[in-house]
Amino acid sequence: QVQLVESGGGLVQPGGSLRLSCAASGRSFSMFTMGWYRQAPGKQRELVASITSGGNTNYADSVKGRFTISRDNTKNTVWLQMNSLKPDDTAVYYCNVRHVLTRTPYWGQGTQVTVSS
Repeated sequence: QVQLVESGGGLVQPGGSLRLSCAASGRSFSMFTMGWYRQAPGKQRELVASITSGGNTNYADSVKGRFTISRDNTKNTVWLQMNSLKPDDTAVYYCNVRHVLTRTPYWGQGTQVTVSS
């Protein structure tokens, strides 16, 4: 059974940084894209960034140049380095893995990121 364990959320001031981690277990993830979504109060869940096992990345326009996604295939772990954080980045961040062929998604439990002074 696939399990995704997230860590690294918290409260940070505007302009600060946070690093989210997500450790996946339960099977091989070589055929999975790994990524992060977020959901702010009253808004739909949106893709923040994703990365394939080959290292191809995709970012939401709102985070380009500020966030960096990375992945270690040997550890089945994905990270999201978030710099220059803004209050608009406040949301629950969810780790997601998705099979590249079947598109079957799995979700983590979510971690709260709050950007406030």
